[in-house]
Formats: sequence, C-alpha cells, structure tokens
Amino acid sequence: IATAIVVGLCTGPGKPPNIVLSPRGAERAADLERRFASVRVAADNQAVVNSSDVVIISVLPHQADEVLSLLRFSAEHVVVSVMAGVSLNRLRTLVAPATDIARSVPPTAVANQSGLTPIHPATGAALDLYGRLGGVMPVAEETAYESLIAAGATVAAHFAYLSTVADWVVRQGVTEDAAKRYIAAQFAALAPELGAPNVDFVALAAAHSSPGGLNEQFARHLEAAGLLDGVRSGLDDLLRRITSV
Repeated sequence: IATAIVVGLCTGPGKPPNIVLSPRGAERAADLERRFASVRVAADNQAVVNSSDVVIISVLPHQADEVLSLLRFSAEHVVVSVMAGVSLNRLRTLVAPATDIARSVPPTAVANQSGLTPIHPATGAALDLYGRLGGVMPVAEETAYESLIAAGATVAAHFAYLSTVADWVVRQGVTEDAAKRYIAAQFAALAPELGAPNVDFVALAAAHSSPGGLNEQFARHLEAAGLLDGVRSGLDDLLRRITSV
C-alpha cells in the first residue's frame, strides 16, 4: 500500500510532495528513490519522522508496538495510519504527543489515482492525501469505518471466483487464453454500471436476469448452496479480527 501511495502522488497531476521513505523495505524504497526525483530514503525511521510534517504509518498491525514505541513524535506531527485494526485510542498512545490522527486503508488502485479510500476521522491531511489519490470517503463512526475495511478485503475472493469460472470453461475444451479473455471482458464491461451515481446492486442483478433465465438459475443455485451466507459469515470474521487487534 505504501508503494501505491508513493506512485500515486508522484504520477498524479500537480507537483508531487517531497517524500521521505523508511529503509525497512529496502528494495522497494530504493526502487522508488530511483524512479522519482521527489523521493529519498532516510537512514532510519526516526529520520523519517524528523523530516516530515505528515507521517504515514504503513506497517502490519502486529508490528505497530515494536516499530512505533521506538520513535519520538512531537505535538506538531500529523499522522495518517494505513494499518487495519489499530484503533484511534491505540494510535493516540503510540504516537503521543501527536493528536492530529486519521485512520485509512487505501486500495492499491491509488497508484493510478483511482479507487475510494474511507478515512476516520476526516482530518485535513487525510482529506488532502486521498483527494489527490482518486477519492475519499469520510466516516464519522469508527465501527462503521471498520466494516468498510472488512468489505474492502473481498477483492482476492472476487478474482478467485472469476478464476474458478474460467477454469471450468477450460475443462469444457476452451483454451485457457480464450476463457480468461472472455470472462475478463464480461466483467470489465460492467464497470460503467458500477461507476454510476447511487448504484443499486439489487436492481443491477435484476437487470442482468430474466425470469427462468440462465443468470437467475445460477444466482439461485449459489444462494441455495450457502454462498451468500458464507460471504456474510466471512465478513463477520474479518470484522472480529480487525476490532480485536
């Protein structure tokens, strides 16, 4: 995610900000420094903090205490976290005395200045950052924010579903390349409908079905097989994981 943010800031419209990277991910950091004139790699994490007005924290949730307990923040620092599951209360402790703090988990699509990033709370720094990276969705309540983070973790499952469909087609005698191209084209063509204002998923499902038709049959089969219940229970599990960190 950190790499996507850097690429999005450096390739988007307008002058990119000066970006100071942690040396923790040495290979990726060095590559970004080579690619973009506004990027440099610091000697250590404290040097990143000392050189920055806005500090973006991008480590795995279980690494938060280990990494942040070694750093000294000031009251003037502005913090934007991209760690899923690390609450505002915990962040306040980890980055004290800094108090201007926002949570976010952007999609990797921010590298192309696209996608939508939920933030909580709607601080000026978070609004400005993700406004440059495609779009921003302020969320007032932390629990509601965490439910969106859980929902955003369904992307890999979406592609696994498409892969399963394509593999089935291959088993019927279609070449792998043709199967993948056909399935990808079918779903890519739906993008304009998903981008419409006030999108209605139930209405879209109805529009792509006809009574007694093939789409209706397949949708009913998946529901009867418990797929939708599995989606709901899987999201419940994700939310429990996010809120228990």
